[in-house]
Amino acid sequence: MFQFNLARIRRLSTAALTAVAAMGAVMLATPATAEIHFLSQDRDIARMVSLGGSCNRCELSGRDLTGAAFTGATFLNATLVGTNLRGAELVGSNFSGSDFSNADLRGVSILGANFTGANFSGANLAGAAATGATLVRARLYEADLSGAELGGANMNGAVLGRADLSGSELFGATLANVDARSADFSSAEINASNLSNGDFRSASFRNSSLDGARLRDGQFARADFTGASLNRADIRGVDLSAARGLTQEQVGRACSDSATRLPNGLSARICRGISLIRPPSPPSPPSPPRRNLVMISSD
Repeated sequence: MFQFNLARIRRLSTAALTAVAAMGAVMLATPATAEIHFLSQDRDIARMVSLGGSCNRCELSGRDLTGAAFTGATFLNATLVGTNLRGAELVGSNFSGSDFSNADLRGVSILGANFTGANFSGANLAGAAATGATLVRARLYEADLSGAELGGANMNGAVLGRADLSGSELFGATLANVDARSADFSSAEINASNLSNGDFRSASFRNSSLDGARLRDGQFARADFTGASLNRADIRGVDLSAARGLTQEQVGRACSDSATRLPNGLSARICRGISLIRPPSPPSPPSPPRRNLVMISSD
């Protein structure tokens, strides 16, 4: 449960060792709970810590957890406001209800993790690996998700207002019922995704790919579709009359019906019995560790 690399330990400060020992003592005393006490600001510790177990309402705001690993951990309603989690791994973990506002999560790995109701307002998740992540009702207002891998992610009911998702991969993602007003989806891959009943007013889809995506019952007034690909996109019943950048070639490749409304001069292609692209199932999250773990390594 508690392993040390001696070469690395010799380079740690006395205060750093005190912090590690305190963490290990807690793990050994309460195997079902991982209460973390930071007695030192030594940044070397944060980069070497691997945690499992649970810690409800943990206060980790402003900490340097660069490269830390939370595998199969349960940190419900934790507070990580402004925390540095750059390059961290939160794989298969549950952070439901947690507050990551203004946190640095660049390059973070959150594959198969659960962030239901979490707050990422103003957070930087550029380049995040979030395939299959659960972000139901998550607040991502003005968050930076540029270049993020969000394939198969469930973002049902999420708040994405003014968020930057440019260049992101959203293949097969659930974006139903989202509030994505003025969000930037430019050059994003949104193929086979579900955007139904979402609010995308004034959003940018410039040069994005929406092939096989479902846009039914969504709001797209002043949304910019310049250069977007809509092959086999389901726009049946969608009001696109106030959308910008649409061409006849684009809407001619999409699937419409008599209720579809388009800008003046454009005509719809009626589809019956359309076959939409089916996205692959998201990956299963990894199994949690058999017991809590705190590790020190020289890597």
